[in-house]
Amino acid sequence: MGSNIDHDVFKDADFRQFRENLRKETKILMDWFSSDVFEKKGDMCGFELEGWLVNENYTPAPRNEEFLKRVKSHLVVPELSQYNFEINTTPQPFDKNLPVYLRQELSKTWRSCASNAETMGCKILMIGILPTIEDRMLTLQHISHLQRYAALNREILRSRERKPLKIHIEGELETLDATHHDVMAEAATTSLQIHLQVSPTTAARQYNIAQILSAPMVALTANAPFLFGKKLWNETRIPLFEQAVKLPSFYDKTGRVISRVTFGSGYVRSSLKEIFLENLDGFPILLPEIFDEDFNWLNHLRLHNGTIWRWNRPLIGLNDKGTPHLRIEHRIPSAGPSIPDVIANILFFYGAMCYLLEEDKPPEQDIPFEDARKNFYLAAKEGLDAHIVWKSRKRSTVREILLEDLLIGASCSLEKKGIDLEQIRYTIDEILKPRVITGKTGSTWQKEYIDHHGPQFQEMTHAYHENQNKQLPVHSWKI
Repeated sequence: MGSNIDHDVFKDADFRQFRENLRKETKILMDWFSSDVFEKKGDMCGFELEGWLVNENYTPAPRNEEFLKRVKSHLVVPELSQYNFEINTTPQPFDKNLPVYLRQELSKTWRSCASNAETMGCKILMIGILPTIEDRMLTLQHISHLQRYAALNREILRSRERKPLKIHIEGELETLDATHHDVMAEAATTSLQIHLQVSPTTAARQYNIAQILSAPMVALTANAPFLFGKKLWNETRIPLFEQAVKLPSFYDKTGRVISRVTFGSGYVRSSLKEIFLENLDGFPILLPEIFDEDFNWLNHLRLHNGTIWRWNRPLIGLNDKGTPHLRIEHRIPSAGPSIPDVIANILFFYGAMCYLLEEDKPPEQDIPFEDARKNFYLAAKEGLDAHIVWKSRKRSTVREILLEDLLIGASCSLEKKGIDLEQIRYTIDEILKPRVITGKTGSTWQKEYIDHHGPQFQEMTHAYHENQNKQLPVHSWKI
């Protein structure tokens, strides 16, 4: 949920001053979009991966403060709850070295985290929702000790007039209803967030493509079928996150309420500046932290953008000299199930993005935004068997779209980027294609385990952890 701030209590004057500063910085950003200041090089890559700390019984361990002190890495940072942490990577060019670099850096950091957790009597796990998490564990008693999190919780509840947050998720056979008086239910969701630096000339199209790819990505990477012992969506993270910090903000052109966690209100028409104008006009300020630095660093604008959790979020980055660049943050995938799966998911997203960008007919002309939105939620619920609208408005299963179109296109685009053919073969033919053909995602493996063994969530989490440590892709895991 972003970097820390210096205050956790705000006055009305803070909101007024922040609003004025936000308007000034939005004007600066609009001028940048009209000029030639953004870095033109695109295709710088990176990601964030959220993880869990668990004890010897594979239940959550609220010890991230001690854990982070032991790890001592600027790449490993806290998350909302004391059960969680986040691994970051350093940016890397999209070139032939990318697969090896991503795998080596993640493996090195993960090993360091695992060994430090072991010295505490803990283990680490990457998974969309920890199967052993219980509703009673998600309380403010276990919120991370950063002022940002306390402030977010307070301001979200204040904005809701302290109305409780109600969680209602309907699965195929089971339904979950829960009530929270804080935002801690969001801590149950852990994800892989893929970053791609984009060129100003292609940024709008790439953002729209990220929206379109959200449905196949959420089905392909699903790893969160259970919450509090109930079998719900293939990717239960999606409705849980949306409802755990639900804060209605404005109505879109169809009359739909747009909340703080959102798929969005439409495609970008010509420029990412449209998103930041929507931020200014559509979303109330949550954290009015006042910065003394030059407005050209856009501190207020970037903080505000960081409190709007679009599933595909445009970001403004600046280097040490203040030169800005544009990034797209794709927040769709679950964490896990294994490092090979994570790297394959990242490479597929990059390859599929390049493939659809090269298409003669932009896919957003074939797939209306409303269909892309419906596709996303249907795929999150039903997984690879979901029937979604694709090119020429043809309705196909996500499995068919991946096998007949996207995996082939991504493979070709990765080859054009200079990625080693052996790396492409390993990613597409040995990890992703078998996952799609067998249908064994992280979610289906978890469901099959429980169907076979009964509701033994602790045992399943133990087996999941052992499989994860073998560094084998999930389609090869045994039940």
